[in-house]
Amino acid sequence: MSRTARFTLDPAFKVGEVDPRLFGSFVEHLGRCVYTGIHEPDHPAADEAGLRTDVLDLVRELGVTAIRYPGGNFVSGYKWEDSVGPVEDRPRRLDLAWRSTETNRFGLSEYIDFLKKIGPQAEPMMALNLGTRGVAEAIELQEYANHPAGTALAERRIAHGDKDPFGIKVWCLGNEMDGPWQTGHKTATEYGRVAAETARAMRQIDPGVELVACGSSSQSMPTFAEWEATVLAETYDLVDYISLHAYYQPEEGDVDSFLASAVDMESFIENVVATADHVGAKLKSKKKINLSFDEWNVWYISKWHEIENSGVRDWEEAPRLLEDNYSVMDAVVFGSLLIALLRHADRVTVACLAQLVNVIAPIMTEPGGPAWRQTTFFPFAQASRYGRGEVLDVRVASPTYETKKYGETDLLHATAVRAADGTVTVFAVNRDRTQPLPLEVALNGLELTSVVEHSAIADADPDARNTLDDPERVTPHGVTGTTLQDGKLTAVLEPLSWNVIRLA
Repeated sequence: MSRTARFTLDPAFKVGEVDPRLFGSFVEHLGRCVYTGIHEPDHPAADEAGLRTDVLDLVRELGVTAIRYPGGNFVSGYKWEDSVGPVEDRPRRLDLAWRSTETNRFGLSEYIDFLKKIGPQAEPMMALNLGTRGVAEAIELQEYANHPAGTALAERRIAHGDKDPFGIKVWCLGNEMDGPWQTGHKTATEYGRVAAETARAMRQIDPGVELVACGSSSQSMPTFAEWEATVLAETYDLVDYISLHAYYQPEEGDVDSFLASAVDMESFIENVVATADHVGAKLKSKKKINLSFDEWNVWYISKWHEIENSGVRDWEEAPRLLEDNYSVMDAVVFGSLLIALLRHADRVTVACLAQLVNVIAPIMTEPGGPAWRQTTFFPFAQASRYGRGEVLDVRVASPTYETKKYGETDLLHATAVRAADGTVTVFAVNRDRTQPLPLEVALNGLELTSVVEHSAIADADPDARNTLDDPERVTPHGVTGTTLQDGKLTAVLEPLSWNVIRLA
């Protein structure tokens, strides 16, 4: 096969419209995500509420939309009542999920205030504790958060200083309930029943709520697909989404398979869609269940397991946990995962990058010190900014390479999004670690005449990363020589690179 990768773009062939919630993120009471991450009252840049304004600036630049809260594994031991009312009266609790002490200094009202300060694009996405709690606590939280006034719980919120309801529309019915590590872990049948009963009760309060049922914590779970089928058999007409979680790292030095992680992500999405649609067909339902990919990232989880098994953690407040420092290679894989989500925008309508600050995050902070962007910050910010509109159907003809996990895999991974004004942005990854990849794109019926910009993340050192001491070691750079003539885009993608090519 030619060393050139090719595909065709035509507005007649499209995947679907991008939901803004595809660019969501995730804040969990884990490590330093909240405390010394987004909330540090003694920091020189803190506002009157204790929020770090330097972090708020970076969150806005990142372009996140829906922010899932408060977990994660943390939520399965969460008592929402602990997180409201006067801060000085809030109890300290043991957090079993991360063997930490939770102070509850940052709670529900502070979370809503944080979202408001990010801007109108930041939408609450609240997870419910269906591990150690159930239907009653879920509807009590819903009433406290959303009912305008005139009931004990609504009046309690008002007395706490929040006159206006929080308006939480999207609710997660628990977290990773298929996982034996989860406090209150359940079988699919047990979980399906409690999720259905919770959904029914919540819809009695507000028929318009949007509900996410827990799917599998990964495609490798022994119960995968059977779990989704059982849960959806109970909840199909009561929920709007089924969740997916996936994290990727190089395993046993297998970098080639790591670079192809999106192959697994795309198959995970397609298998969940097939399972959900099978249940719908059995029920003779015309409804389609959409997907909430509400945890995804590169995560060096094996490092976490080493810490977890060491027995050194002992109920600290906001310990340094899961603070992975991302390389250029990680950013390229991360960008490829974003491409996978966009390529399935017809069914993946919510996605949450886990997490937002410090914990496997695009933004890092130092207590009392600066905040900075990790390498993964840039692909997300670019995709959120330029990936709005209609995803075009991209089917690549690409040279391939061999991977241990996924067999023969395309060197090119790509998608394209057409904005409302007719401009098009191509997102492309070259998985080849040593060779540039020529790219040709035929443009049919798009009336595009110029290359606005071609930027890339690539480096002679694939292990280059941004650190406290060198926070701008890696940034996107311009690429020259990319042309658009006579309806054909021609570019060269650098080795191991994430690329954004904007056309007008």
